[in-house]
Amino acid sequence: LQESMHAYAANVYTSVVEELMKGKQRKFIAVEQEFFRLWWDGVATDKHKQQVHQLLQEGRLEFVIGGQVMHDEAVTLIDDQILQLTEGHGFLYETFGIRPQFSWHVDPFGASATTPTLFALAGFNAHLISRIDYDLKADMQKNKKLQFVWQGSPSLSERQEIFTHVMDRYSYCTPSQIPFSNRSGFYWNGIAAFPDPPKDGVYPNMSLPVTDSNIHLYAQTMVANIKERAAWFRTSDVLWPWGCDKQFFNASVQYSNMDLLLGYINKHSDEFGVTVQYATVGDYFQAVYRRNLTWETQDSQDFLPYSTEPFQAWTGFYTSRSTLKGIARRASSLLYAGESFFTQYVQKHPESSICKCGALRQLQSLRWAVSEVQHHDGITGTESPKVKDMYMNNLMNGMYNVKKLMASIILDMNNAKKTGEVYSSIYDSGTPGVDQYIVVYNPLAWNITTFVTVSVGHLEMSVLDELGHPVPAQVQSSAESNSTYDLYILVEISGLSYRKYNVKPLNGKQSAFIGKSVKYKRKDRTHADQQSRQLLPVVNNCYQVLFDKSTNLMHSITERETNQTVRLTQEFLEYHVNGDVTKGPISDNYLFAPNASAVPVSKVVGLEVVSGKLVTEIRQYFYSNITSQDYIYAVYTRMYTVPEGYDGKLLCHRIEQEYSVGPLELNREAVLRTSTNLNTGQLLYTDSNGYQIQKRPFKAYENNTVARNYYPMVQTAYIEDDTTRLMLFAERAHGVSSQGNGQVEVMLHRRLWNNLQWDLNYNLTLNDSSVVRPVIWLILGTKAVTNILYRTSGLALEHRPAVLFGALSGDKPKLPGQLQQNLVHSSPVTVPPNLHLQTLSIPGWRYSSNHAEQVRSIHMGKQKEGDADFSRVLLRIRHLYEVGEDPVLSQPVMVNLKSLLKGLGSVMAVEERSLTGTWDVNTLKRWKWKTAQHPSKGFSNSTKTSEDFIVTVCPKEIRTFFVYFQGQ
Repeated sequence: LQESMHAYAANVYTSVVEELMKGKQRKFIAVEQEFFRLWWDGVATDKHKQQVHQLLQEGRLEFVIGGQVMHDEAVTLIDDQILQLTEGHGFLYETFGIRPQFSWHVDPFGASATTPTLFALAGFNAHLISRIDYDLKADMQKNKKLQFVWQGSPSLSERQEIFTHVMDRYSYCTPSQIPFSNRSGFYWNGIAAFPDPPKDGVYPNMSLPVTDSNIHLYAQTMVANIKERAAWFRTSDVLWPWGCDKQFFNASVQYSNMDLLLGYINKHSDEFGVTVQYATVGDYFQAVYRRNLTWETQDSQDFLPYSTEPFQAWTGFYTSRSTLKGIARRASSLLYAGESFFTQYVQKHPESSICKCGALRQLQSLRWAVSEVQHHDGITGTESPKVKDMYMNNLMNGMYNVKKLMASIILDMNNAKKTGEVYSSIYDSGTPGVDQYIVVYNPLAWNITTFVTVSVGHLEMSVLDELGHPVPAQVQSSAESNSTYDLYILVEISGLSYRKYNVKPLNGKQSAFIGKSVKYKRKDRTHADQQSRQLLPVVNNCYQVLFDKSTNLMHSITERETNQTVRLTQEFLEYHVNGDVTKGPISDNYLFAPNASAVPVSKVVGLEVVSGKLVTEIRQYFYSNITSQDYIYAVYTRMYTVPEGYDGKLLCHRIEQEYSVGPLELNREAVLRTSTNLNTGQLLYTDSNGYQIQKRPFKAYENNTVARNYYPMVQTAYIEDDTTRLMLFAERAHGVSSQGNGQVEVMLHRRLWNNLQWDLNYNLTLNDSSVVRPVIWLILGTKAVTNILYRTSGLALEHRPAVLFGALSGDKPKLPGQLQQNLVHSSPVTVPPNLHLQTLSIPGWRYSSNHAEQVRSIHMGKQKEGDADFSRVLLRIRHLYEVGEDPVLSQPVMVNLKSLLKGLGSVMAVEERSLTGTWDVNTLKRWKWKTAQHPSKGFSNSTKTSEDFIVTVCPKEIRTFFVYFQGQ
């Protein structure tokens, strides 16, 4: 990206801005703010900046989408989509006073139904997509149905609908075939060559310049294409995209040829039957809106998966680079914790010793890293190894900064409280053998009871809380290391609060329970004796799980409350795929092209059960045969027993699984298949970006049926029959499918190599030799029970407590109990279980929330004066349920913001804003497109905030507020 930036993107903006100034008719649209901001901050001259302001005012330069990146739609979490959009919008509004109102989502590989809702909530008037299934697109094109009003959310329906335009089969690039030359047409600047541009200015593959002798031929070709497209749309306005990836780096040659051609067509418009003009996306949608037609609506069905031809299903990227996907989500979760931690600190300790501007920069480094990796060639795993390393480095660096910030806040608060404790340092992870403190922060706005795991050097340990009372804990040998032990600590923490625990080798005080290990003989599952089947039970308060001792595989799970038993077995399989283009379809970073059914990976399974008072861990190792020394696959299944007096509902109901997969052989795609006796009719449900659930019926195709029935699972997937549901929760994205009745399979890892020239040129062969360790939680139960548990469980996995380690030096005086209780247990913020506190942060923007005032200060050149603004708190509240999903949890919720936030301080004022904060909802009037249900056209207005700080949050709403506290 840095190279791309310096060699290419910087040229585009410099060259385009200069060219736009040379002709009043010229226009340009810009999308990704990450590139634009790097140019603006590091390359643009004062003159360029002045010109950009002018071009924006004249409507000749238009920012569309306006996020940091054009985010992927399949494998991203809604929180991260909102973050990257907010980052970009905040910059644009602060710098130019402008608010993007149109999307240009031309490149993500498939379109999610969450995106239209997101863009509607951000105040957009129209949405534009391109990559949808080839056969569906052909059908829509033929029937003039490429444009519709999309109601992406079943619960919000027409309140947050948005007009959507699907690009025709030519997609977002100018068609380059021209009949009168064997060079490509319409791309006069050729192909970008970097880092060394040619000295003579002649780039590879530059189109034939427009001359008197060929201008008529050029015009004929262009007009013919325009007319071909016009037949696919209902209005006589045709959007003709001019450009493609990495174009306009040499804008003068591009614009001068375009000027000639457009001028010629308009001069002969009678003959050609068309007129042409430079336009922005906004100009195009304005023209279509003015036609005042009545449009069909599309419901919450999405456009995933995406295929480009019969054997090209873009379902491989749902799993590609699983490690990057995992780190991106860990980073997002740490950022969420860091934001609310810092916000509370600023509100409660205004006179703090920590430099707030420096702290904000630490948070911003992670905001940027998490934003940029949402790119459709980022978290998707469709980048070269070098670019993947850049994403990883930026994420790791941002995470380090935020951990450091959280640690310094803890130190400051404890010194301020004079507890006499000294942290000699704060580590990333435990140091075996040292007396240490661990600080555990719960970033969710609910009370949680869960286990945190710490690596320790002794088997005999004790864990004490702040008052020196023993805390339930269990220690056992580690599955992954011979030299350390795993210590499980039961933590009970209120919303947005932290607790401190002292972990020390035993000194006579009550010790942690010890988990005892039993190893069973390896079993050859191909010769299993079905007659003398012995079953090994593992039991807690919610489930009895049986393992079959003749195969060492899982046999069944009984949900104890209803006494319902489901036969359930799990195994690893591999799809073998082809990497030779001469022999057929290939799999690569993007595509999944299995050449047959999946094959079981192991004949032999080893089993070890470690059981204790609190935790039972079942370790299964999968070997290719009876003599194998090493395994490529393992599953660690954990079940918890919660002592009396603790709220163990969520803990008890989940079966946690951690997998170890890899290194794989080449051209293998690894799946975990869970087979049950539930009669599901092969119907699968998957989440859409962690926001809503999509129904995924199995579809039979002539070709490539396996790959075309893969879907993205960002957070959740489930299968069910009439009474029982099996749910899976993930902490990173995976491809998921139901290839048989009662089955669900999750793709965990891919390692590929192919000889497709394009892939080789860009180093996109995915030779990923890593070992991945994803985590999936299982919940089994009636629909009523799983309905109550699944929203909170998904978030409990997403936002596991943040753990910081501090070494202890010196004996410390004990504080009076009361004072310490206050320090830790005050619960600043708690929301009901059907709401989620989606954002609590201090953005630091300096813009005025009064639009007229903001525009005025930009005109006067004052927009960048002064420090970041710490008085404005950004708050988002999301309702987790759909209308009618649950009799109780689907009800609207009344929230008094003043009392909700009283733990942070006294709320003085609240302003309700659009999703990214740039609009006051009372002045946001989005275009209302005519539909059969709503024949009258007008503006659609958002919900009003009532006075006196009380808001009613309805199902699936995401409400955004600026909150101001007294004394700030």
